[in-house]
Amino acid sequence: MLNRFCAAALLAAAVSAPAGTIQQRVKTKGGLVSGIAGKKPGITAFKGIPFAAPPVGSLRWAEPKPAAPWTGVLNAEKFGNSCIQTIVQERKPWTYEFMTHNEIAEDCLYLNVWTPAKSALEKRPVFVYIYGGGFVEGSAAVPAYDGEGLASKGLVVVTFNYRVGILGTLTHPELSAESPHHASGNYGYLDQVAALQWVRDNIAAFGGDPGRVTIAGQSAGAGSVHALTASPLAKGLFHRAIEESGSSVASPAGNVSVNPLAAAEQNGVRFAEAKGAKNLAELRAIGWQKIVEPVQAPANAAGGRGGAGFRFGQVVDGYFLMASVAEAYAQGKQNDVPELTGMNADDNNIASDPKATASAFQEQAKTRYDDLAEAYLKAYPVSSDARAVDATINSSRDQGRVSMYLWATNRAKTAKTRAFTYYWNHTMPGPDAATYKAFHTSEVPYALNTLYMSDRPFTDADHKIADMMSSYWVNFATAGDPNGKGLPHWPAVSEMPETTMQLGDGTGPIPIAESAAKVEFWKQYFAQPRPQGGRGGR
Repeated sequence: MLNRFCAAALLAAAVSAPAGTIQQRVKTKGGLVSGIAGKKPGITAFKGIPFAAPPVGSLRWAEPKPAAPWTGVLNAEKFGNSCIQTIVQERKPWTYEFMTHNEIAEDCLYLNVWTPAKSALEKRPVFVYIYGGGFVEGSAAVPAYDGEGLASKGLVVVTFNYRVGILGTLTHPELSAESPHHASGNYGYLDQVAALQWVRDNIAAFGGDPGRVTIAGQSAGAGSVHALTASPLAKGLFHRAIEESGSSVASPAGNVSVNPLAAAEQNGVRFAEAKGAKNLAELRAIGWQKIVEPVQAPANAAGGRGGAGFRFGQVVDGYFLMASVAEAYAQGKQNDVPELTGMNADDNNIASDPKATASAFQEQAKTRYDDLAEAYLKAYPVSSDARAVDATINSSRDQGRVSMYLWATNRAKTAKTRAFTYYWNHTMPGPDAATYKAFHTSEVPYALNTLYMSDRPFTDADHKIADMMSSYWVNFATAGDPNGKGLPHWPAVSEMPETTMQLGDGTGPIPIAESAAKVEFWKQYFAQPRPQGGRGGR
């Protein structure tokens, strides 16, 4: 498979750009760039454009600074380095096309543009994709995120890198003290803002419309989109938002932990001590290889994602975030744009280990649902082990759909724009398909129209689904509404309450749960206080 991807890249580099496409000496604020022909006719790709200065030395754990301008023409022919992370070929169910494979370095703040425009005057809709990976891995160079799939349908597509793991999340009192905003942490999110500022300032030169930008992401990318909708720094930088597998009333930040600044700073002090650094200067002097080496976090270390045994997460820092995502929406202070969000039938991978028994199911219900256990068992009765397996899977799916619906209805209390939700149920063919089914991230190659980047045994049905799903995404990016000619009607949440749009096998609106009693149970369940946070995932 490695040879297959290398051959495709060489072929793309060898083909001359078609006449009439944007290809030579595009002028950006940093300097001139030249691209290469895409694999698809009429597409030009520009890869590895710096959108910020390398975050190294004194800029490690600092807000991104502008990239230095260059002289001459930058040959934007290959991806820039990916940010520091552990590289693996696959981690099932995620096979080669879902993983990062290129070189890693701290110098990693690069972006890529795919454009179908023939001139800079076309003002096409812009689609900016933010990768998942649990905030510890991921890259704009991941094969499944290739921009040609949507560019071939008329969008100008942008992907970019942002810092992950401890290098993107560390919070520390000295970092806050040196910041003009008295904030630290959230560096990966600040990278995202910097990339969007680059899009605002430069995308018109590639035939894109800076006034019609959609941000989209899956899992951790969806959590990033949610954070950007709540950040005052991102105001006006985008006009629609797509969150795949990342919208829940139980975790409105998008499956990420949220920490107050003071607590996160003390966790940073403990991290520095564990690395043998007496101060920030000593910590910055340590090579990244040692920085990311696992160390044992003390029992009082705060929660969140980060790395090296310590866990850092999203921080309400008074700069990137003035309040949590949920609080920003409740106060009506979000960046109010149309949103499209959804979940996968097997996001939780419960179907991959169906070992529930009737007795275990009932005991788990008592532990998990406490005073609502009786109501739960009434809504999901089990009389055999086989029924317990089905009830476990079905209740998980109902829980996800209801939670997503409640997120949308909470959103509607302060939003003036519409929301659209979906439920993806198509099994992606390939290794262990019967085990993983519609697994977390499996919708991405269909939504981005990139089945061609995988060697899975796709059928005509897969290609039809990808064409339909990507058309919905293109329509939404174009007009803030997924509907269009030749597609089944997708109702907004306000148009058809307590339903969601099923995508994949059998496309059309479906109830958010199998019965009104099940909907009511989950509404009661989510009405109870519960801690936020979640998977993160890919």
